[in-house]
Amino acid sequence: MQTGPKNLITDVAGLRVGNAQDDSIKTGATVLIGDAPFICGVSVMGGAPGTRETDLLAPDKTVQQVDALTLSGGSAFGLDAPSGVADTLRTQGRGFPVGDQTVPIVPGAILFDLLNGGDKNWTENPYKALGAMALADASADFELGSIGAGTGGTLATHKGGLGSASMVLPSGHTVGALVAVNALGDASPDGEHFWAAPWEVDNEFGGNGLLPSAPSELPKTKLSTHNTTIAIVATDADLTQAQCTRMATAAHDGMARALVPSHTPMDGDLIFGVSTSAKPLADEIADALWLGHAAATCLARAIARGVWHATPREGDTLPCFRP
Repeated sequence: MQTGPKNLITDVAGLRVGNAQDDSIKTGATVLIGDAPFICGVSVMGGAPGTRETDLLAPDKTVQQVDALTLSGGSAFGLDAPSGVADTLRTQGRGFPVGDQTVPIVPGAILFDLLNGGDKNWTENPYKALGAMALADASADFELGSIGAGTGGTLATHKGGLGSASMVLPSGHTVGALVAVNALGDASPDGEHFWAAPWEVDNEFGGNGLLPSAPSELPKTKLSTHNTTIAIVATDADLTQAQCTRMATAAHDGMARALVPSHTPMDGDLIFGVSTSAKPLADEIADALWLGHAAATCLARAIARGVWHATPREGDTLPCFRP
């Protein structure tokens, strides 16, 4: 398996990621933006999603491209993060033209991080500002772990975090994943080995190998409603909105490989699928199959990397995977 040069979603040329966080609140926002608008679909498999403008991403809807995507903490409050992004893009003249107006299209998804030890007693919703700050930070290089939308993420036994990974297929297409990990379940059954270990590349999350034996007990969970893992998978392959949606659906396999359990009634697990349309498909059936496989593989690795890179902050309610 060959990763891209950065092993980040930004190995898909033309994409950038920005992050902003408030460590006192223990929350943040992450923005994915392209050099140009991109095709986008979405697949939701959790029972408790929180979203903005995802209905617009159905293949039969009028708008086929979006200007940016936002992942955010804050539960419903975090749905204001795309507003900060949209305001900035409007001043830049980016958006969907409607008469003499320009309307930036910025779908978003949120996770619940309101019970993680941070100070939530704000008097003004902070997420619009965090969205604008994340957009301003957009770059091809970015950190992983306790940053952006992953700042306040938690699992059953450890802190979550922001993760990313990439893969280059034999066809020459690049696939990348970006994820904010905040699951009801866990990324590790024993605090040493990751569920995602079979897909690890070059010891990217510790190289501890496979679980020595099958677990004999039910997996650990929060057994609560404060969860949700939200992600983006992207490629330079030229895909339709329907094909992006199918790639996002396939990527949920990666979430299930890396987080146990996943897609529960108390998770809002959601994945956006993105195409920059830079490289045509040589074989529509075969290429689409391997793009879905790559998206799932990248997402499993990205989840483990996000947890692996988490770092401690004052007031944390859970330890990091690496003490």
